[in-house]
Amino acid sequence: MIESDTIKLLRECDAGVKMGVDSINDVYDYVSSPALKKYLNRCKDEHISLDKEIQAQLVKFRDDGKKPSPIASSMSKMKTSMKLTLNESDSTIADLMTDGCNMGVKSLNKYLNEYKAADEVSKDITKRLIKLEESLAHDIRGFL
Repeated sequence: MIESDTIKLLRECDAGVKMGVDSINDVYDYVSSPALKKYLNRCKDEHISLDKEIQAQLVKFRDDGKKPSPIASSMSKMKTSMKLTLNESDSTIADLMTDGCNMGVKSLNKYLNEYKAADEVSKDITKRLIKLEESLAHDIRGFL
């Protein structure tokens, strides 16, 4: 049970990290503010660093991880494209990123509760990813 929950939790973190990086990449070219770019770059770098840890753990379990849901990715890209077409501003980007962070925090907390038997390493990674998402949402509030 521990191994199964650990793998499932790591897979969800893997998908979440990839979704986060993809979302940052989707909006980055539209950002005007150097400060907002700095927050997004830092968050992306931390996501990539965390992804290396996730991949190392998945290798231990001989697992390939998980890609973000194609439906979730498509919906995110459509929402981003539509909102930026209507209002290409740092405020719109901050709004989109805050929504994404909040969804990530909600999902990751749900998975932490669902996969209670996961090992402490995977739980720690999940908690750090949650903190990273919460930090970005907090940091970019001034752009809303």
